[in-house]
Amino acid sequence: MGSCKNCKSKNLNVDTVTGNLECSSCGVVQDFDNYEQQTFNADGIIGTNVRLGTSGSRYDYSYHETKIYLAQKVVSDILYKLDLENRADEVNNMIKIITEEEYGSGNWFNVLVGACIYVVMRKANKWLPLTSVCETVGCDNYELGRMVYRVIDHLDLKLPDFDIVGLFDRVMKELLGGKGNIGKDKIGRMVKQGIFLIQCMIKWYVTTGRRPVPVVVAVIVFVCQLNDVVDVDFEDLASQLNVVVATCKLRYNELLKKLVEVARIRLPWGNDVNVKNIMKNAPIVIQYMEMKSMSNPTNKTKNLEEVGADLDGLVNDCLNKDGQYFVQDFEFDDNNNNNNDKSRGSIDWEVEDLEKLNISPECLSTIYLKYLNEYSEMKSSMATLENRNEKRSERYDFLMDGLEYWSGDSELSKKLFLDKILEKDVGLNAMPKSFIDGCLKIQKRKRKIKAAKIRIEKIRRPPIEENGLDDESGQSGQSQEFVKTQTNSRKRKRKVKKVDIDWEDFVIETLLLHEVKEEEIEKGFLKVSNSSTCPCQQR
Repeated sequence: MGSCKNCKSKNLNVDTVTGNLECSSCGVVQDFDNYEQQTFNADGIIGTNVRLGTSGSRYDYSYHETKIYLAQKVVSDILYKLDLENRADEVNNMIKIITEEEYGSGNWFNVLVGACIYVVMRKANKWLPLTSVCETVGCDNYELGRMVYRVIDHLDLKLPDFDIVGLFDRVMKELLGGKGNIGKDKIGRMVKQGIFLIQCMIKWYVTTGRRPVPVVVAVIVFVCQLNDVVDVDFEDLASQLNVVVATCKLRYNELLKKLVEVARIRLPWGNDVNVKNIMKNAPIVIQYMEMKSMSNPTNKTKNLEEVGADLDGLVNDCLNKDGQYFVQDFEFDDNNNNNNDKSRGSIDWEVEDLEKLNISPECLSTIYLKYLNEYSEMKSSMATLENRNEKRSERYDFLMDGLEYWSGDSELSKKLFLDKILEKDVGLNAMPKSFIDGCLKIQKRKRKIKAAKIRIEKIRRPPIEENGLDDESGQSGQSQEFVKTQTNSRKRKRKVKKVDIDWEDFVIETLLLHEVKEEEIEKGFLKVSNSSTCPCQQR
């Protein structure tokens, strides 16, 4: 055994763990001298390498197994960030089917995991914001949306419609449930009011083609303002739901405008209602809309002037009972034409027709008594209705001071199917905004087409000036024109209005010259093919 290379001491000890020599005096590790030669044969190294995660046939993990392990780790990490670890089996099974148990790696695989998570939640009718998935995965909405479409198309799935009412119910209860100063009754009333307004917006086509989450934010803010819950604003709620604040405010303004339209149509002072003061009139408008939705449009109230006896039924009953009073001549008129239509139940009875019937006095008294009964019943029902209206008008001021303007008995306060929502009447039947804008654009293009035709016709057929000799003066047409130009030059020139012509007018002129149908131009197909040539150039 040698000496220490530092202090030349011969007190060297062997480390039991590493097998290296260490000096007991100074503690310096001596040079490595425990090299063991590796043994090889025709198949390679003899022995087992214990390193993990390296490719090779004799290692514990192959490349395929390592890829699967890393991919499953990515799936579990994304589910953990979204707090959806209980959906791991469903997501893994969907990924196995799509990738044929090959999984993958890279940014595209993260997007695929996010799309599968979103599809699983939509299948379970659970709300999951697309923006939150994008933030977790690290992509934009368009990339994730395309991947969702590919997943649905590959698996041949049909996702249920987005439940905007369920989303509002859950968000509203989670938002107000943690506030101790709001009772359960008030929360339930606010939830019913919000569901009523959301389904009214569905009927008014405000949600058509729009993202549903900003609509939910707008209704929540409106309902909270209506019930004096002041600690809810757009910024906080939009950040919680991962939506743009500006979009939520646009939906909020559209809701206010629709309520203003209802007020202007139905309220006596509706002309004074605008977007700024609609919150003061909102309880009255919502009360009217709720009562209107509970009314049955098929049942029309009769006026007292419309009350009358059913002469068809009464006369037929009398004829069946007292057939001996039926005059046979009534069946034929002067031209021997059969008139049995009236005896069989015609509704156009006249006095002359009744005089032809020889009805017994008992039948006449029956007709009169039935008429009196129907008239008295209708009069009593009208009186009851007037009394109810008087009581309601007496209670009106009291109801507006309290919170009883909302009863919550309307069916629109509960989740309904689309066909049932469209059947309800809430005092306003609005058309989709896109349809109205399309009609206005068509009318605008019609005016542009008409103006383009006039411009084209002026160029093709300019006004013709008369040339020749004047019999009285003997002057030629050119000399007369020269005199006119001198006299007109002395006069003050009038300003000609400039016609605003934009690029669409030039395109419409080109299309008209190419003999394109006006119906296609009105629809907005403003595109000219490069290969096409103008007919006038061909000539």
